[in-house]
Amino acid sequence: MPTTEKNILNRLYFIAGCMFLFVIAVAGKLIYIQIAEGSKYKKLAEERTIKNFVIPANRGNLYADDGSLLATSVTRYDIRFDAVAPKDNDFKEQLRGLSDSLSKMLGKPSSYYRNIFTKARVTKNRYLAITKNLSYTEYVRLKKFPLFNLGTYKGGLITEQRTVREHPLGDIAERSVGYERYNEKGEVISVGLEGAFSDYLKGKEGQQLKQKIAKGQWKPINDDNEIEPKDGYDVVSTININIQDITHHALMEQLQKYEADHGSVVVMEVKTGEIKAISNLGKAKDGNYYERLNYAVGESGEPGSTFKLMSLIAALEDKVIDTSYTVDTEKGEISFYGKKVRDSKKGGYGVISASEAFEVSSNVGIVKIIDEFYGENPKKFVDRLYNMGLNEQLGLSIKGEGKPYIPHPNDKKNWSGISLQWMAYGYGVSLTPLQILTFYNAVANDGEMVKPRLIKEVKEWDKPVMRFDREVLNPSICSQETLAKAKQLLRNVVEKKHGTGNDLNVQNFPIAGKTGTAQKDYASRDSDKLKYISSFVGYFPADNPKYSCIVVIHEPDKSKGYYGADVSGPVFKSIAQKIYITTPAVDVIEKLETRNIKTDKDYEQYYTRIQKEYRAVPNVKGMSGMDAVSLLENLGLKVSIKGGNGKVKKQSLEAGEKITPNKTIVLELS
Repeated sequence: MPTTEKNILNRLYFIAGCMFLFVIAVAGKLIYIQIAEGSKYKKLAEERTIKNFVIPANRGNLYADDGSLLATSVTRYDIRFDAVAPKDNDFKEQLRGLSDSLSKMLGKPSSYYRNIFTKARVTKNRYLAITKNLSYTEYVRLKKFPLFNLGTYKGGLITEQRTVREHPLGDIAERSVGYERYNEKGEVISVGLEGAFSDYLKGKEGQQLKQKIAKGQWKPINDDNEIEPKDGYDVVSTININIQDITHHALMEQLQKYEADHGSVVVMEVKTGEIKAISNLGKAKDGNYYERLNYAVGESGEPGSTFKLMSLIAALEDKVIDTSYTVDTEKGEISFYGKKVRDSKKGGYGVISASEAFEVSSNVGIVKIIDEFYGENPKKFVDRLYNMGLNEQLGLSIKGEGKPYIPHPNDKKNWSGISLQWMAYGYGVSLTPLQILTFYNAVANDGEMVKPRLIKEVKEWDKPVMRFDREVLNPSICSQETLAKAKQLLRNVVEKKHGTGNDLNVQNFPIAGKTGTAQKDYASRDSDKLKYISSFVGYFPADNPKYSCIVVIHEPDKSKGYYGADVSGPVFKSIAQKIYITTPAVDVIEKLETRNIKTDKDYEQYYTRIQKEYRAVPNVKGMSGMDAVSLLENLGLKVSIKGGNGKVKKQSLEAGEKITPNKTIVLELS
C-alpha cells in the first residue's frame, strides 16, 4: 500500500475513533442525567408548568360607630373558557344551551357566544375571555349553566377570583378610611385606618395550584383551593356617619366659597377622645376638592392666635397675672430687635385687661404680657408648655402624625432673642390641627387630656377580639382655678360683643372657642405672596361640653376674606348647630313605657303635616326646629337656621308660596 493511502486511512481511523469516543461520552452523560439528576430536572419542569398561586384573603370590614360600612372587601370573578377541554359530544350538545344562558345573563345575543365558542374550538384557544367582574351570586349562577356545570376539566370553565375594596359611602372620609397597597418598588404603602389597622384587617392568604396551558396562561388544577384563605377581622371605628357627612359638606362649601387651597376639620367627643368626624379636602388641578392628604394628622404648622390660649394658661398657672391684669397695647405695634408685632386693629386697643387682650386677639397685648414676666427667664415659660405635653406627639395608631415643635432656650441653635415673643402669639412653633384640638379638648374636659381615638374594637363576626378603651395622656394640664378662667376666656371670645368670634354666637346654644389667623410666607417682602391660615377651635355646648372641634383652612382668596372668624368660624358654627339639632337630648331611655306628652304632640303635628302632598310652602311656625327642617328638606327646599334650638318663630318664605326646588328658606328659631 502506498504511503499516501496509508496516511489517509490512519486519519480516517483516528477520526472514527474520536467520533466513537464522543458518542460514548454523550451516552454516558445522558445516562448520568437520567439516573443522577433526573429528579432535579423533572422537578424543574414541573415548576415551570405547575405552580402555586397566592389567593389574597378578604380584608375585614371597616365600620362606623353605628355599624354602617366604611370599607368592605368584595370578591369578583373573571370567567374564561378552555375550548380544548370538553369532549366533542358534550360541546356540540350543550353549546346552544350555554350560549342562551350567557345571553340572558350578560345581554349579548346567543349567536355571539355560539360563534366565539366555535371559533375557539377550531383554533384550540385554551384561554377565551368570557366576562369580568361577576359577583359571587352571579358566579354561582354561571357555574350551573350547561357545559360549565361539568367543571374545570370536562366543561372548560376557568375561574379567576380577585378581591376588590369598596367604599359604600363614596368619597366621604375617604382619606381617613385610607388604603393599603403596593407601589412600583413592591413596598407597602399604608394610609389611614386601613393602613393603621391592617394587621387586624388583612387576614391570611390562601394558595391555589395551577397548570400552565400556554404562554402567560395558567389554569386551576382543582376546583378547590390547596389552602383556603382566612378572612381578616372586622374593625369598628369611632367615625359617626351623620357627623362625618355634616363635617364634609360644611368644609367643602366654605373651601369653594373662598377658593382656598385646602382645609381640614376634626370633631372629637370630649370625654372619650373618640374622633367622630375627620375631613381633609385639597384643591386639585381641575378646581375640585378631594381627600388628598390627611392634613389634620400630618400637617404641622404655626398655629397663630389659637396658641394664645396656651400662653395665657401658662401665665395664669404660674400666677404671674390674673385675667384682670392690664396691659397697654400702645398704638398697636411694638418691636423686638427690629422685628415688629402688630395688631389687626390700626392704632391698637389702648389699655386693656389680659382677658380683653385674648377676646380681641391682641398680638401686642399677649406678647407684652409674656415678655414682661418671662423675658428674663424664658425657660420657665417653655417648661410650663412642656409640662402640659405640647411638645409630645399624641402617639396615634394612624400613621403620619406630624411632629410638634416648641423651641427650648437650652437649644442654642434654634433659640433667638425673639423666640419667646414670637412663640407667645403662635409663631416659631409648630403643631398639627389634631394636636391643637387635643389641648382645647382637655380644657373642655376639666383639664384631663385624653388621647384621640379612631377605633373602638376589633371583631370576628360578632365576637369581640380586642377593645380599645379611653386613654389618658395627662390627668391635669393645669389647676382647676386656671381652667375656670380659661373656659371663661373662650366663652367671652364668642359671647362678648367685642370678641373676635361674636358673629358665631348662637342664642340658647353657647359656643366656646378661639379664632386664629396666621400668616404664611411672611418672610417674603412681596405682599402678593403673603398667604393666610384661618382657623377656629373650641367646643360646644360651652356649659356642658360634648364635642370639641377644629377647623383649619389654608390660603383662602384674600380678596374674599382670610380672618379665622370669617372663614373657619362659620364652618364650626354650622357643624355645631347641625349636630345639636340632630343629636337626641336624651341618650338612654330607662323605661320604654314612659311617654313625653310634649314630644308626642310635636310628633303628631309633624306626622299630620308630612302626610299632605305639598305643592306650596307649608306654615311651619310653632313646629320644632328639627321637624321643620326635615319636612322642608323633603319638599326639595334648602333650609338655613338662625337663632336658638327651639320652635320656629319666623320663616322667610310665606306659607302658600309655590315651591321652587333648591330654593333657600330661612327659619328663625326661639
